[in-house]
Amino acid sequence: MALAFAVAASANLPSILFNLFWRRFNTRGATWAIYGGLITCPVLVASSPVVSGSPTALFTGQDWSWFPLANPGIISIPAGFFFGWLGTVTSKEVESELAFDELEVRALTGAGAEAAVHH
Repeated sequence: MALAFAVAASANLPSILFNLFWRRFNTRGATWAIYGGLITCPVLVASSPVVSGSPTALFTGQDWSWFPLANPGIISIPAGFFFGWLGTVTSKEVESELAFDELEVRALTGAGAEAAVHH
């Protein structure tokens, strides 16, 4: 269960927090954050003692683990933030400040939500 939460947090948390608090964050940054965390976490899980190299591992007879932690979240969540930052700063996409301000008002107050439902 903890590994499922680590995958979800690695893929979603950076994108959600950047979207809420960073005006420059854009679509490329969101895509890089999601895929960066989503790929990093399962790779670290497959390379951890949970899968091989320990008495309680999935494959007890083999040992190909090189990542020492049982839960990769401590590495994969910051990796998601890094990839989100990298995707944003290397993007040529320009977001207007007005769009961010409108999104912030809608997110915090729910204003305009009924118009979106009717369309």
